[in-house]
Amino acid sequence: MIEKVPLNSLKAFYYVAAHGSVTLASQKLFVTQSAVSKQIKNLEGFLGLTLFDRINKKLVLTPEGTVLFTCCQQVFAKLDDCLLELTQQTHQKKQLVLSCEPTISMKWLIPRLAEFNALNHGFEIVLLTGGGAVDFQAHNIDIALRRNDFEWGKEVFHEKIIEEYIVAVRNTRTEQTNTLLLTSSRPNLWQHINASKLVSRDILAYEHMILEHFYLCIEGCLAGLGTAIVSIFMVQKEVSHQLLELVQPPVADSSAYHLLSDEPFYKDERKVVFKEWLKKEMMSSKVQFMEAASI
Repeated sequence: MIEKVPLNSLKAFYYVAAHGSVTLASQKLFVTQSAVSKQIKNLEGFLGLTLFDRINKKLVLTPEGTVLFTCCQQVFAKLDDCLLELTQQTHQKKQLVLSCEPTISMKWLIPRLAEFNALNHGFEIVLLTGGGAVDFQAHNIDIALRRNDFEWGKEVFHEKIIEEYIVAVRNTRTEQTNTLLLTSSRPNLWQHINASKLVSRDILAYEHMILEHFYLCIEGCLAGLGTAIVSIFMVQKEVSHQLLELVQPPVADSSAYHLLSDEPFYKDERKVVFKEWLKKEMMSSKVQFMEAASI
């Protein structure tokens, strides 16, 4: 029988019964009142039943109409849940949520996201900033870009993207000070630099100014507060525009950027696509920086 039921008439009946008014039902359905009334009449004719009684100018459900309305409430509610679930799944597939450390997000990734989205892979990157351990489930994170300077757990899948390189830079237009700008977000960086002799003795002797993020170190360097030790991926634009100059050549700091996931990458084509794009772009940035630095 369902194949013969006029579904538009059922929808009109449902809204009239829910609101007790043809006028309100027509507004909800974006049709005229006469169209709603016609749909109700067609449904009653098809079923051979009277669904509404008009009492004191009000529409009141008949016993048969009450039974049908109860059925419609159950069916339409279930259908609504199903459609909502489908649209949410479709929406989620169009977005890949990436967690990335704040400074590399601002200085490297964000300027390139428009280029990635323009490639029309069928999804876009939703960027969240953060560092350290990743709670994929709690924050609905799909992938995370982190350096391997902490234990992320055996249950986390990861793939190396590129080695980290650090460089000492200073402002090209201000009087130099013997101050070294360091970030508290990488507490082991200074010990590693000092032990590995990655920078010159002169720089090692500078007075330290500790700032919260690399971003602040870069801004402080641009303001002439001192020399900053930062990642090459964070100052590529400033060096290329000659706002900052290298104090000494870039060196690998023994860490690397990894892309993390709570499931194997091959299970989600979006993650594979972004991973390969990320590798290519970061390698290109490294090559360009090294060439500019005459390495």
